[in-house]
Amino acid sequence: MLAHKLRSALTMLGIIIGVGSIITVVAIGQGGEAMLKSKFAGSGGNNLMPIQFKPDINDEFAIGGFEMPKLTEEDILEVKQVKDVSHVITTNQNSEVLDVNDKKANLNVIGLDNEYFAVNKVKVVKGRTLNESDISHANNVVMISTKTEETLFKGVNPVGQIIEMKGQPMQIVGVYTSDNEFMGFEMEEALIPLTLWPVLYGTDEIQSIAIQAKNVDDLEAAGKQAVDVLNSRKPSEIPGKYELVNLKEFQENVSKVTNIMTMIIGGIAGISLVVGGIGVMNIMLVSVTERTREIGVRKALGATRSKILLQFLIEAVMLTLLGGLIGIGLGYGGAYIVSTFAKWPPL
Repeated sequence: MLAHKLRSALTMLGIIIGVGSIITVVAIGQGGEAMLKSKFAGSGGNNLMPIQFKPDINDEFAIGGFEMPKLTEEDILEVKQVKDVSHVITTNQNSEVLDVNDKKANLNVIGLDNEYFAVNKVKVVKGRTLNESDISHANNVVMISTKTEETLFKGVNPVGQIIEMKGQPMQIVGVYTSDNEFMGFEMEEALIPLTLWPVLYGTDEIQSIAIQAKNVDDLEAAGKQAVDVLNSRKPSEIPGKYELVNLKEFQENVSKVTNIMTMIIGGIAGISLVVGGIGVMNIMLVSVTERTREIGVRKALGATRSKILLQFLIEAVMLTLLGGLIGIGLGYGGAYIVSTFAKWPPL
């Protein structure tokens, strides 16, 4: 081993890459799953139950798509009358390219109502949040995320400045930290009053709805009643129905997919470990061939076949053990870098 340092290092390389790859892949998979679970825990922590429309998938859907029922303010008022429902949160989203002083941001524009702010706490960094007056009077005001501020107003306080959205002058009243991230990167977002949506986008249609129950034990029952109300008001000619979004079931499905992907990628990474093991075997066979004279001398001095075999096995174990330890260190280092960079929970 010591006489052929380069050959020993190259032999260990396959083991190092194999072990490091497996540890990194598995750790990243577990970190991603932990991140998703924390996001779902945050969604369920405020006792919310989303409701979605599920269309009937048939030949018509396959050919020409499907029609979604339009949620109206009257629908929302009916849902609010359901027993044990404390809040009904409605939101809209749209993509918007915002151009300010030759700087562009691809915004995710979110329209929010008063109920949203009653349930969720927005992390304000500068200025203020949208208030009840802004939403009630459809004021031309907007909050932007810190990522949007960094893109459009780096080094400048944006609070109080006027920007243009869909031809409408909008005053920035606050900057907030967004909880919506992709691979650890905060999204470029803007929050506006939901009541301003018809002015900017020409429709009063409500895209998303979720309910909060007065008591977590009553959440599912209240959700089913809310779904019944929406289905009873849905136009009969539109195939499909409203359903509750089971976050726990969705989380379990995501975990299954994550585990399967981790196993597949880990298996691919494991191939390099097998190749590394074959490399160690080949090098040890070469070593035996090269050291025939040494083996003969040892046998002449009384060494048994088992002792000579043990010597070569110890050398092989030392190579794989050292390579494995280095691979473990590199694997954990790589996983730590990824988790830090992506802002995942500690692995």
